[in-house]
Amino acid sequence: MGAWRDGDIIGVAGLRPSVVLDVAVEAEALDAFLPYLGSLGVGLVKSDVRVVDRLWSQLPGRRRWHVLVDRIETAYAVRAVQFRPRAPGRDQRVRPASPRDLDPLVVAARESLREERRPDPFAGDAKSFRRWVRGRVDRACVVETGARIGFAAYADVRRPEGWLLQGVYTWPEMRRRGLATAGVSRLCRDAFAAGADHVQLSVVDGNLAGRRLYEGLGFEPFAKLRTILFT
Repeated sequence: MGAWRDGDIIGVAGLRPSVVLDVAVEAEALDAFLPYLGSLGVGLVKSDVRVVDRLWSQLPGRRRWHVLVDRIETAYAVRAVQFRPRAPGRDQRVRPASPRDLDPLVVAARESLREERRPDPFAGDAKSFRRWVRGRVDRACVVETGARIGFAAYADVRRPEGWLLQGVYTWPEMRRRGLATAGVSRLCRDAFAAGADHVQLSVVDGNLAGRRLYEGLGFEPFAKLRTILFT
């Protein structure tokens, strides 16, 4: 759905179940969207923190909703000229995921959500969650050490203007061994080899290890995001 003024679009929003807001959306557009947004019974709002702050403070009916997630993230991006790749360790193997990796990928996807204090997907429909993970396998990269997967991540969006990385997860007992550095480096190499302008991702505030990892690879912050998941 869009809002226009004098023939020019001034904001874009997608409804049900997610609210996707243009980071440059104007106050006039938000005012136009409010009656529709207020009718939602469940939703996910994610955008620039200033946009979400303004929307949430004005949204009718927000007090009747139960907020499951309300977090701040820093959006990072890196271009090829900034990228500082790292090679995997001697005992590490970086490769694209395959269907046989489904079980560890389900574990990684579930635990990454729980670490971000999001609802446990197994508390709902575990079979549907497994199907969702299966549908992403061809976008995943894993790092093995020995015969075990210790890291997983996804390039969920792969477009010439940029790749988006999500679901970055390292098993707790295998952290601080360089697995995430090797895995993210591989995904960035693949992106730039495919002609992507940049690679971007977001880091939840408080994740200092994640910030050090990405900044060490050349990523730079470019925006503050706020995410609200409500029912």
